[in-house]
Amino acid sequence: MKVFVIVPTYNESDNIVALIEKILAQRDDIHVLVVDDNSPDGTGEIVARMSSDNPRIHVLHRSGKMGLGSAYCDGFREALRDGADFIIEMDADFSHDPATIPALLAATDKYDVVVGSRYLNGVSVVNWPIRRLMLSYFASVYTRFVTGLALRDCTSGFKCFRRRVIESVDLDTIRSDGYSFQIEMNYRCVERGFRVGEIPIIFIDRHAGSSKMSKKIVREAVLMVWKLKLGSLVKKLTRRGGPHAA
Repeated sequence: MKVFVIVPTYNESDNIVALIEKILAQRDDIHVLVVDDNSPDGTGEIVARMSSDNPRIHVLHRSGKMGLGSAYCDGFREALRDGADFIIEMDADFSHDPATIPALLAATDKYDVVVGSRYLNGVSVVNWPIRRLMLSYFASVYTRFVTGLALRDCTSGFKCFRRRVIESVDLDTIRSDGYSFQIEMNYRCVERGFRVGEIPIIFIDRHAGSSKMSKKIVREAVLMVWKLKLGSLVKKLTRRGGPHAA
């Protein structure tokens, strides 16, 4: 079995060495793929040097900040080409604990997509300002209301996919970034009939008070859920109005 952990980075030189070491320590079949957006602090170069000494470390250099969604999509394509059986998303700042990776993988016995949930057992978030916490929590409530997704944490960026799930999604059609990317991927997986489930995690913000959230990202997520819902309804109507319709 081959597991790829995809870590998008921008200026993570302080964290990246320790993070990669802790990820690789979890299991011998794990590979790390860092997708670096031309970090000015040299994150990509650090990972490139590490990869020259360890075949389980990979780096994908991009020309600049192109967005979280496209970083993951580029990482997915690279992992599939390299023969990944399972693909894991996670952040680079230790807010996602590498020690949880085995639990994510174990849950794939039951699910095709496993989401590390901050809200499965109450609220398991440390160091977030109350405003950011409420925004994240109610974003999931809003998403469930509009789309019908049966997930407590619709925007989590710590998750594991079976290979066939990523292969089934047309990555070229993904347009969302920020946490709306996570919503879109969850919705598309459920829409295709895959089993999507959650396990509890503890999310620890290592950079308390320095949220990268913007009004643009929030607007994108608000609109995205309706685009997904309306798109699904159009597909159903199109199928009903096919060649055998009256």
